[in-house]
Amino acid sequence: MVRGRSLGPRFRWLWSAYAVSAFGTWLGFGAFPMLAILVLHAGPAAVSALAAVGPAVGALVAVPLGPWVDRRRKQPVMVAMDLVRFGALVSVPTAYGLGVLSFVQLLAVSVVVAAADITFTSASGAFLKGLVPPEDLLLANGRFEATNWTATALGPPLGGAAFALLGPVTSVVANAVSFLLSALGIRAIRGDEARPRNATRLRLRDLADGWRFLLAHPGLRPLLFNAMVFNGLVMGTEPLLAVLMLNQLGLTPWQYGLAFAVPCLGGLAGSRLTPRLVQRFGRHRVLVTAGAVRACWLFALAFIPAGTAGLLYVMVVELGLIVSCSVFNPVLATYRLEQLPADRIARTLSAWSVSTKAAIATLTAVWGVLAGVIGPRWAIGVAGVLVLVTPLLLPRRDRTPTQPSQTVPSTG
Repeated sequence: MVRGRSLGPRFRWLWSAYAVSAFGTWLGFGAFPMLAILVLHAGPAAVSALAAVGPAVGALVAVPLGPWVDRRRKQPVMVAMDLVRFGALVSVPTAYGLGVLSFVQLLAVSVVVAAADITFTSASGAFLKGLVPPEDLLLANGRFEATNWTATALGPPLGGAAFALLGPVTSVVANAVSFLLSALGIRAIRGDEARPRNATRLRLRDLADGWRFLLAHPGLRPLLFNAMVFNGLVMGTEPLLAVLMLNQLGLTPWQYGLAFAVPCLGGLAGSRLTPRLVQRFGRHRVLVTAGAVRACWLFALAFIPAGTAGLLYVMVVELGLIVSCSVFNPVLATYRLEQLPADRIARTLSAWSVSTKAAIATLTAVWGVLAGVIGPRWAIGVAGVLVLVTPLLLPRRDRTPTQPSQTVPSTG
């Protein structure tokens, strides 16, 4: 398994499309809350609703789209979802220019984008499985992971600077254009994609088919519960961390952004190291070890000191968290794709995304209430203790069924 090996021109087009959309997404990170606060003068409750309700409703909208994607060729679906996201996002600067931008429009756009995100992700997973040989799936997922962490490190600071220097909708425009460029890149992938052979009419029971498969699978079931609890607790404490650092510890906004941007470079290193780790120690051992190590960092964030020491402290803790996540994520993504039958990849990936997003929205709301009662530092500490239990949700043994995906015809 060689990290620098070429996976062919078709994968390069897909990777390029992913890279440009990832950078666009992170350039636009936080743009909607800033527009709501600085342009529409929305209050805390409205901003919280924008952050939680939009993605949650978008996840519900995406539920029937997973089975629908399984009955379609994946490349046209990916192009369509990119164009949907482009159209939704470009409506924001258009409305701003005409002086008619409203909070309702921001909420509606966030719903559409969230649903399209889930649908695109489910289609792209199925498309990737047919694009590269099985032995190269980990290498491909590692490259996506490295690209994502690079975009995470560079995008938000540049997007914030663009917001301040070039106007409040600049980063939204950049995000919209990135999806248009992504659609062009995916459209440029040559080669025929066979139509799925199971293109029957969508039935009501198909909506829950992805969850039935996940809950019946001995390896994926514990990993799904692990992802729901871990992601929910880590992401649910992010707003509390912002309140703690900016309000109580006196860090400036640029220091806050720097504290999370710099450690993301560790994600680039970790994801590129993953293939070598798997080659040396085996996939299951790397998955379980990285999954356990990533649970050890959140509790430390309850003890952030004030001043410059606090900034450096957060950087070190976040570096450890991000490196371990960047090793875990591509191994999980590869294992999950390997276990999914070709006729239900999209619906199962969609069920996974909906489940994790619902968990994040729920725990974000719960921890917001908890922080109001006991304070953000204590609430982060409680989450840090609970997340220490998540390694128990990882599969202790490699309980991989024997090649389930070979029992159904490939979608190409």
